[in-house]
Amino acid sequence: METTKAQELFQDVSELSGSKGILPSQDIRQLIRAGRISAIQEISMDQVQPASIDLRLGREAFRVRASFLPGRSSTLVSKAAADDLLVAKVELSEHTHTLLEAGKVYVIPLMESLALPSDVLGIANPKSTTGRLDIFTRLLTDCGEEFERVPKGYSGKLYVEIVSRTFPIRVRAGMKLNQLRFVRGSQAPAGDGALREARDDLLVQDGDNGSSQVPVNRGWLITVDLQGSGEAAIVAYKARKYAPPIELDRVGYYDVAEFWEAIPRPKFGRLILDPDGFYLLASKRPVRVPSDRAAEMMPYDPAMGEFRVHYAGFFDPGFGYGTQGEIQGTRAVLEVRAHEIPVLLEDDQLVGRLNYYKMAGVPDKIYGLTIGSSYQQQGLALSKQFKKPA
Repeated sequence: METTKAQELFQDVSELSGSKGILPSQDIRQLIRAGRISAIQEISMDQVQPASIDLRLGREAFRVRASFLPGRSSTLVSKAAADDLLVAKVELSEHTHTLLEAGKVYVIPLMESLALPSDVLGIANPKSTTGRLDIFTRLLTDCGEEFERVPKGYSGKLYVEIVSRTFPIRVRAGMKLNQLRFVRGSQAPAGDGALREARDDLLVQDGDNGSSQVPVNRGWLITVDLQGSGEAAIVAYKARKYAPPIELDRVGYYDVAEFWEAIPRPKFGRLILDPDGFYLLASKRPVRVPSDRAAEMMPYDPAMGEFRVHYAGFFDPGFGYGTQGEIQGTRAVLEVRAHEIPVLLEDDQLVGRLNYYKMAGVPDKIYGLTIGSSYQQQGLALSKQFKKPA
């Protein structure tokens, strides 16, 4: 009896990890083979990360007057191209760079499309480099009603909204600014009781900064480091306004001082954030993510002040941990912006929460240098486009 295409897809998807949770790298490749993830240009296996897939910019961009959601009655492109919203349509090439101006809103169709199984949803976030450059991205779907969420069973195109908040950027078609993870079932974080039980595995024993000192309250509480190390410690970088454009595919190319103000350890352990300034800081304590878990940094509770931390808040399995726990933690780089009013930060002050999520299976590739990860065992690190200190 001849096997139909639908039966082939069903058989392929049935080979996914049986557990609920975030789908690991091998399951993402299976979705690609099954045609559940497709693209106008062949998908490279380098796009597949331990718990997500990198999404690529398509060949056109719509500069629009304002951010928007398409709603159920219209496709995203038809709304972006409407006369009352469209400012300009820009072609993107894979060989030459196109300037995206700072502070302007762009909507770009992505190369990838989806045909998700009925029990799998998608959740997107900016890549780490994107967040460290203060590039705000949000995934959209046709007729969707939420940013950064792809409903279970969604079939259709994907789009990204881009606002580079500080720096003008130069991009090409095929560049990867955001990533998408897939979840079978609902995504609920590990409870505080489970985190306490796993404390010795998740946290680094480090004297005064050891695991016994880290409180748990709806996730690990992440605090900021304003002490640093060494006599002339740099504890933060503040983005300079009116800097020149950054080509995103350059690595180790740009002089730090042209784009960032380095802030040394404050005398009294306090730092005042300027309204709408963008800062990079480091967490007080290292973060560890075992290979059977992923983690996400949750923003500072808006009820406690006008403050935003960590735009690119997803941590892959193996971050600060390795395959068997051989890495003793990696400090999280915090992307921080105060809104409207100055905000006082003090050393070891709460700035966010880290939630852990179950993987549906252990990925067959783990975050680290062997797969091209840029920030394993980092300190207070700028994005990869900048020269490293001598």
